[in-house]
Amino acid sequence: MDTEQFKENVKKNSYIVAGSEMHMHMHEAAERARQITAEINNCPRTMPEIRKIFAKLIGREVDESFGLFPPFYTDYGMNIKLGKHVFINTCCCFQDQGGIEIGDNVQIGHQTVIATLNHDLNPDKRWDMVPAPVKIGNNVWIGAHSTILSGVSIGDNSVIAAGAVVTKDVPPNVVVGGVPAKIIKTIQK
Repeated sequence: MDTEQFKENVKKNSYIVAGSEMHMHMHEAAERARQITAEINNCPRTMPEIRKIFAKLIGREVDESFGLFPPFYTDYGMNIKLGKHVFINTCCCFQDQGGIEIGDNVQIGHQTVIATLNHDLNPDKRWDMVPAPVKIGNNVWIGAHSTILSGVSIGDNSVIAAGAVVTKDVPPNVVVGGVPAKIIKTIQK
């Protein structure tokens, strides 16, 4: 199975059986991701060098406005889409098998986790997984130590307060915070 087949199957099936061809592909891709993120994380790099390696990691061009402060971690890499003027701070972890789309002008605080996989709740199938994409709109600010769970969409101009655990969609133009995250206030433009 190649990357494009995997991404298509994730969109169609939305279920990954442990030990399946899709699951084995994830393990192979994780090894690739570990090797490439080690290139980013294990020695000082200029921003142009980081952009070049990050483009290799995600398998597509990265805009020259992209910024990343290493270290950065992912266990897939090839299902991340970035807009322009995206900044990812240190120690972020992206589990992107289900897909992560990040809009323009997005700031992601340090130690943010974005997860796109859930395990089956049935104990007999606990190793099976259910992927769902995370979509982050334009002009979003995600505070430090936030967690964004699978299947969540974050609307344009919204703010995720530091430490929030986002379990449901976030509408545009709001601030959410807490565990689980709830709307704290509306952003007036």
